[in-house]
Amino acid sequence: MSDCALRGIGDWAQLPFFARDWHDIKARLCADQRQILPPPGLVFRALERVQPEAVKVVILGQDPYPTPGHAHGLAFSADAKTRPLPRSLGNIFKEMQDDLRAAPPNADLGFWADQGVLLLNTILTVPAGEAKGHDKLGWQSLTGDILDRLEDQPRAYLLWGAGAQKTARHVDPTANLKIETAHPSPLSARRGFFGSRPFSRVNAWLQARGAQAINWTHAPENI
Repeated sequence: MSDCALRGIGDWAQLPFFARDWHDIKARLCADQRQILPPPGLVFRALERVQPEAVKVVILGQDPYPTPGHAHGLAFSADAKTRPLPRSLGNIFKEMQDDLRAAPPNADLGFWADQGVLLLNTILTVPAGEAKGHDKLGWQSLTGDILDRLEDQPRAYLLWGAGAQKTARHVDPTANLKIETAHPSPLSARRGFFGSRPFSRVNAWLQARGAQAINWTHAPENI
C-alpha cells in the first residue's frame, strides 16, 4: 500500500497517527497474504470525502463489510450495485423509513459524506470473510486522533452499539449531540435502534444551531 493514498486526505494527514503508527500498520498490511477489504485506494475514503472543518455529523462503524465487493471505505455504506443490502444497512433504511418516510435508492451513502457526515469505521480494513480480523492491527489509534481533532466545535454523534459508544466515551455530551442506541445489526436492532429516530433528531439539533439539515434520503442537487 503506497503513501499515495494519503495525498487526498488533506488536513487529516496532520494527525499524529500518520507519523506515529501508519508506517507499521502499512507494513503489516503489505505482509498480509489474505484479500484485504476495501481495496487499497479506498481505505481512507471517509477522510477524503469530508475534511475536519466540514464535519457536522459523525457515524462510527466497527470494521468494513467482509464480503468482497461490498466495502468501499465508508462505514455502513456499500457499492450502489450491492443487492441485497447488507443487513445492518437494511435496518438503517427501515428505521429511516419510519423516521423520515423515505430512504436512499441504493447502498451508497457517499452523498451523506458530501454533506458533512463522517462515515468512519473504527477499524479501516478487514480480511475477506473474517469480520474483525484486523481488530488488533492498531487502527483504533487513528479513530482516537480523529475524535480528538473534532473536539474544536460541537458536532452530532450517532453511536450505534457498545463498541462505538466505548470508542467515543470521551465525547462531551453537553457540548455535542450524542445519540447512543443499540447497533442496527439484526442481532440487536430491536433492542433500542428501532424507534430511536436518529435522523430527524440530528436534523432538529443542526437546525436549532442554525446549520443546514442533512438530506438523508437522496443527494441534494446543490452539493
